[in-house]
Amino acid sequence: METIGAFDAKTHLSSLLERVEKGEAFTITRRGTAIAQLVPIKGQDRARRLEAIEKLKSFGKGRKLGMDWRILRDSGRRY
Repeated sequence: METIGAFDAKTHLSSLLERVEKGEAFTITRRGTAIAQLVPIKGQDRARRLEAIEKLKSFGKGRKLGMDWRILRDSGRRY
């Protein structure tokens, strides 16, 4: 991950965003201290979705509805 100062990030934001769209990531610093990250959203969303799916799968293991799921499906179609 490349590091860039806040002033340069502000000055070159358009070109940075183009690079981020291509998959690059940046740490933005102010006076040498990291204050933010500029990263592609696609990768993070995908990772978060996959993590959520895995959590739901593990949550559902061993759990029962107490009735046939088809009854629930069909009762929802009546309305």
